[in-house]
Amino acid sequence: MTKLFATSAIALALVSGSAFAANHEGTTACLVTKTDTNPFFVKMKEGAQAKAEEMGITLNTYAGKIDGDVETQIAAVESCIAAGAKGILITPSDSRALAPVVTQAREAGALVIALDTPFEPADTADATFATDNFLAGELIGQWAAAKMGDTADAKIAMLDLNPSEVSVDYLRNNGFLQGFGVDIKDPKDIGDEDDPRIVGNDVTNGNEEGGRTAMENLLQKDPGVNVVYTINEPAAAGAYEALKSVGLESQALIVSVDGGCPGVQNVADGVIGATSMQFPLLMASKGIEAIAAFAADGTKPANTEGLDFFNTGVELVTDEPVEGIPSITSAEALEKCWG
Repeated sequence: MTKLFATSAIALALVSGSAFAANHEGTTACLVTKTDTNPFFVKMKEGAQAKAEEMGITLNTYAGKIDGDVETQIAAVESCIAAGAKGILITPSDSRALAPVVTQAREAGALVIALDTPFEPADTADATFATDNFLAGELIGQWAAAKMGDTADAKIAMLDLNPSEVSVDYLRNNGFLQGFGVDIKDPKDIGDEDDPRIVGNDVTNGNEEGGRTAMENLLQKDPGVNVVYTINEPAAAGAYEALKSVGLESQALIVSVDGGCPGVQNVADGVIGATSMQFPLLMASKGIEAIAAFAADGTKPANTEGLDFFNTGVELVTDEPVEGIPSITSAEALEKCWG
């Protein structure tokens, strides 16, 4: 199988070689993640810490209590401003509600970079390093449709993130639906479709418990669910447990996004049919490099590819490949997964 996306976009044109080699002792940066429990953010933190140590940057890290904890993230950014941080890396829990405090940070002289979840509008931050989240959803939608063959009898459960409908949530959701062949309405809205194949939407907070509860709720609406979209792999694991508890684990195709090692193992074990792999280490390390360049001479990331984000790549992972959709196996993915 072939790799879907090279990460040549991460040639970034960030800085000269001398900036990367500089010792940035005295430079302070921050990383603010949605939680400190999701393996995706744990790995992102590890990547940022390793790169910061390599470059002599002091890194302060913060996280929300749960996905959607805007107040804690706002307080974290305010702490970074007060500490005189030269740069802030953030995965915003709410891509709109955090805009005012991010604007304050930039006005105070900090370089602000969104990781994984774009702000709305994207130029709220100086740059965004992220997966193409719409494409990540579209790939698993295309795969699910191809595996079903005749999708007319599909009964789709949509397990989303939270009621805020942040950018990463609607991008993956609507990408999946478009890939599956559903006519999406407002590409920034969740749940406005009128396709009778959609059983319903529920929220998971991006964790296993939430995935289990959301799946239970949607099974009550229609126990015939045979396609399950999940915002991430912890939610997918919870959905599987809910299906298994009522003997329906072999009834539904489960698809997801992440590429963490537990999720990839779940592909190998047949729990998840396909997942779209992201690269959080790359997002974090490139973010720290951008802060180092900015601290050295004021250079900001310059994207030459015409996108409003730096694409860190995505690969479809499945052990049941379909013709026309490039993918890698779970064995291959276990060589490059995280968490």
